[in-house]
Amino acid sequence: MSKVAVLLPAYNEEVSIASMVLLSLQYADEVIVIDDGSSDRTSEVSRLAGATVLSHTTNKGKGAALKTGFKYAQDYDIIVTIDADGQHNPSEIPDVIKPIMEDRADIVNGSRYIAGKDTTTPTYRRVGQTVLDNATYLASGVKLTDTQSGFRAFSSKSIEYFNFDPNGFGIESDMLIEASVNKLRIVEVEITVRYDVNTTTDNPIVQGFSVLMRILELMRFNRPLYFYGISGSIVLFLGILIILTVKASLFTNNIYISAIGYFIVVMGLFLLFFGLFSDTVNRFKK
Repeated sequence: MSKVAVLLPAYNEEVSIASMVLLSLQYADEVIVIDDGSSDRTSEVSRLAGATVLSHTTNKGKGAALKTGFKYAQDYDIIVTIDADGQHNPSEIPDVIKPIMEDRADIVNGSRYIAGKDTTTPTYRRVGQTVLDNATYLASGVKLTDTQSGFRAFSSKSIEYFNFDPNGFGIESDMLIEASVNKLRIVEVEITVRYDVNTTTDNPIVQGFSVLMRILELMRFNRPLYFYGISGSIVLFLGILIILTVKASLFTNNIYISAIGYFIVVMGLFLLFFGLFSDTVNRFKK
């Protein structure tokens, strides 16, 4: 029988943490709460509910909390991550770990959107989610419907491939990209999510932008043809547009604008060729 650990990274979650621990204990051998520098009674309540508590003295971010949790739970066969704010349903843990127990997956991603659009998802969340889903796909080559899900399961052998570099919320996409690079098997299963609970207090636009920047950074190294190809095409289009505008006689006598246009075209072509070169080098390395 596989030994299962559940990780609950938490920051000021004293209201919801007890129920999440108690419900998770029904499906796990151990529930580990990583208290990421909370100023409330998150640690105290977690212990009373029966969880093992690992504490950070300061708030380091979700990525750092997961790193601490995975290090502690590395001897378990399956490690499950769930958000501590109560939006996930621990009763779905058996469904999430099933593909790993059946040796069909190394990582299981819980998704709200397998069956299509979730009408309960706030519009602003879904728009941002779509952008991050597509960016993660371009960076990893793996098409998933819910790349920012915090409800996941990992086989013990998959843990060694993760660097846990970003301390914040970019960790979700980061882990998927690293899994893809190392050819781990990723399967999605359907989960449900509640939105009538208090979630992160971070500005969602700022949070989403920071995640997107992290994805683009990884794309630059892992899939340079996409990164430089897309950016090069945009720059090339802009340069051609400037040149065509000049030739349309709006700025016929302005040699400086023409020079800027040609310079931008050269930069666009350079980015395209650099993307091809970098991609070729990456393929030889593999």
